[in-house]
Amino acid sequence: MTLSPIDAVVDALVRARRDHVPADAAPLAAALTDAADAYAVQQRVGAELGWFDGAAPRHWKSGGPSREAVLTHAPLPPAGVWTSPARSEAWPFHQRGIEAEVALRLARDVDAALAATLDVASASALVDAMAVSIELVDSRWREALEAPALCKLADLQSHGALVLGDWIPFEARDWRTQTCRVRIGAQAPVERHGTHTLGDPAFLLPGWLRHATREGATLAAGTVVTTGSWVGILHAAEGDLVTAEFPGIGRASVQL
Repeated sequence: MTLSPIDAVVDALVRARRDHVPADAAPLAAALTDAADAYAVQQRVGAELGWFDGAAPRHWKSGGPSREAVLTHAPLPPAGVWTSPARSEAWPFHQRGIEAEVALRLARDVDAALAATLDVASASALVDAMAVSIELVDSRWREALEAPALCKLADLQSHGALVLGDWIPFEARDWRTQTCRVRIGAQAPVERHGTHTLGDPAFLLPGWLRHATREGATLAAGTVVTTGSWVGILHAAEGDLVTAEFPGIGRASVQL
């Protein structure tokens, strides 16, 4: 039986996850025509692998390279969300990119009707806590980060796993002065100041909430979104200890 283009992408990603062998994105480069196709693949793969059991996902990633760019979103498989200090143990990584981020947590349920009314200020008022997070970047495509953009979006925007530090109350702050420090094994430490691509992690909240509730889902209180890297993608290896620290917010770590 010949698969439809979207079916072919779903099949490739499900097989890659089940067999722990990356798939070839090149033959599928034209299979996805827009972001809606990629999001349909995300949903289909999650359903095939039983990630959410019909419920709304409780952990997400969202973000983009600038405020002018189209933001992207992805629900995260719950088995790959870990509390710091974490150990990756036998988690099947093909690569180990590191992104240091700030995660935000909803204080109340959000449905599509509420999401439609939100701007950044009113969406920020729905957040009760924040935490340092480390996203481990990985790919189910053989081309990894060089795969076509829609293929990467279909593959949860190259998500591997998420590590969450301790939660503290969310409060407005001058994100332009926020420091981020990352240590990876024996590499030289990386320090950045005010380098979040959107200027404020909360900027993405209205778009993310409208996306996540667009088909009638309600996001439950306690749902978490991680909001994009302050350091780009750094590279780690098996055996490295990775720590991320945001002074005034906290830290997170993962032993790879």
